[in-house]
Amino acid sequence: MKKNFNLTFFKSLKQKASRWTKEAVFFTLSLCLILTGAIVSSLYLTDFGKIDVMEITIPTQNGQWVVADLYKPVTATKDNPAPVVVVSPGFQRSKETQTNMALELARRGIVVIDIDPYAQGDSSSSFSTQSATTEGYGVIPMVEYIYSTPNLNYIDKTKIGAAGHSAGGNAAIRAAAYFGTEVMDGVVESSKLSAIYVSGYVLTMTDSVLSSVRSSIGMSYAFYDEGAYRNENALSDIYLDADMSVAPEAIRMVNSGLALNEQSLITSVEIDKIYGTPYNNTMRIVHNEITLHSFQPYDKTSTANIMNYFELVFDMNFTISATNQTYMVKEFFQGMMLVGAMLFIFGFGGLLLKTKYFKTLVRPLPDKLPKPNTKGKLVFWSLFIFSALVACFIFVPMARTAQVWFSDAQNGMQTWFFPERMTNAVLLWAVFNGTLGIIIFFISYFLKKNRDKSSLSPLKITFKELAKTLLFALTVFAAFYIIDYTVYHLLHVDFRYTFIAARPLNNTNMLLLGLMYMPLFFIFYLSNSIRVNMTMRYAHWSERKSNIIAALSNSVGLLLIVAIQYGVYIATKTVYWTDEWLYINIMFGLIPMMFILPFYNRYFFNRTGSVYAGAMVTCMIFIMMTLTNSVAYIPV
Repeated sequence: MKKNFNLTFFKSLKQKASRWTKEAVFFTLSLCLILTGAIVSSLYLTDFGKIDVMEITIPTQNGQWVVADLYKPVTATKDNPAPVVVVSPGFQRSKETQTNMALELARRGIVVIDIDPYAQGDSSSSFSTQSATTEGYGVIPMVEYIYSTPNLNYIDKTKIGAAGHSAGGNAAIRAAAYFGTEVMDGVVESSKLSAIYVSGYVLTMTDSVLSSVRSSIGMSYAFYDEGAYRNENALSDIYLDADMSVAPEAIRMVNSGLALNEQSLITSVEIDKIYGTPYNNTMRIVHNEITLHSFQPYDKTSTANIMNYFELVFDMNFTISATNQTYMVKEFFQGMMLVGAMLFIFGFGGLLLKTKYFKTLVRPLPDKLPKPNTKGKLVFWSLFIFSALVACFIFVPMARTAQVWFSDAQNGMQTWFFPERMTNAVLLWAVFNGTLGIIIFFISYFLKKNRDKSSLSPLKITFKELAKTLLFALTVFAAFYIIDYTVYHLLHVDFRYTFIAARPLNNTNMLLLGLMYMPLFFIFYLSNSIRVNMTMRYAHWSERKSNIIAALSNSVGLLLIVAIQYGVYIATKTVYWTDEWLYINIMFGLIPMMFILPFYNRYFFNRTGSVYAGAMVTCMIFIMMTLTNSVAYIPV
């Protein structure tokens, strides 16, 4: 009897499971991942209730504004004021990318204000074309606000610090020079900015800048920093450009503090050694971590050095070890949210196509391509290699062209004409590759002796079908970003993992930029859908094999860019593309998105028999992710 009951139970369970479609599984799993990731990552972001995290906006000069995340430890009160650190991310980064500094400092009792720099994230653009230099990317007005406002009565205004990575580090040193000038002019007795920490930037460690600094300085530089070719030792052909022990910039920085104390100057730096004293804001220390520039904010040793520095300069006694770090745990669970969001596109989109209204978009799938002969295989793999080489070697020329064609954005000027400086380079690359792909497809088709017009059926579409497909894509796009927006405003976390993120649409200007950029990017996304579904769908290939080869075809060229850049760096200590190295760094976020793109194009093709649905959905979502994570010089 018991045996029969078990058999009946499992048979019933199997029957119920069989009624779950792949779309329903994706949809349910996606919501579970998003919900779990959001709750757990939010708990880590707030240190399980020990930190209050909120978004603030302050108006600044010329009608500009700065948006920031305020991390307030519950221990910071009017009766127990805490030090504060203003954190600035670097170029092309938003406030969320500096969680390593913000969260870890807040866990140790320091108030943190983590800003979106001007023209990045949700902050306004600036009327200054050199905002990091003249306004500290927004650090200077934020420090002024902290110092003068009575609202932040839980902050010790004698202990205001600033820190940043890359261009954010430049913002910190520029702010220190600005406030140090007030001391030299007799406006105040001591700098409003008592200490700064400069990560990944040494170009402004010059006598003219350092001479007016009256703040303690911590410096951190990656031993394998890709931008080190610009440093003074590299320009002198010494080939120790990233070694801070002999770097003129680091030596000058240390000597600037020693000179204020009338101590003997040095000719080389002892890494990790404390010079000067924090008690009169002359402390100097240099770190030289074994990592790359792009990965420095995620390096545990780099983060520990920041914690140790501010513990010392603020004369605190942390109860948490510098190596006890939880920001990457938070990052992991936000990564879980991102995976859930990517699955949501499959699940929600698939279920939507089963509804009565959108079901009319579904058409029979065309036959798969027959197994090619030897000549056909040669043509296929030759085009595979050719496309990869074009994708690789056309990227930098397109970046250089974008600098000329979109000169206002390139020069940091406010403009409505394609205002995203770095995205413009990717746009030209995408349009070129997409157009070339479409041309190659039709040339290949018309060169065939026995052309079958039915093979072009995935391209045929009526105006009514096109409009409904566009509505379908807009519905998926809206659902994706509504969830993102809701989760962010409830729990202050969004879909992201390190370089890849879908920031919530807090700024309606991003929708206007979408209308500007998406039609041109669509050329690439449509071309990719055609390639994946009409030239790589062979009868003798499994779906898995077909998808993987398509994914590789999308990403091998970009991977080759990274291989050349860092292969040459390993061999010569200088990256291959120097002036364009920041454009090459885009690859770290672009390659994963390009790798997964064909899976979406094939998924929606298998459900509609058309190349348009997948191209539209991915273009809208992926390009909005790009636009919201890039510098944008939108007019104020």
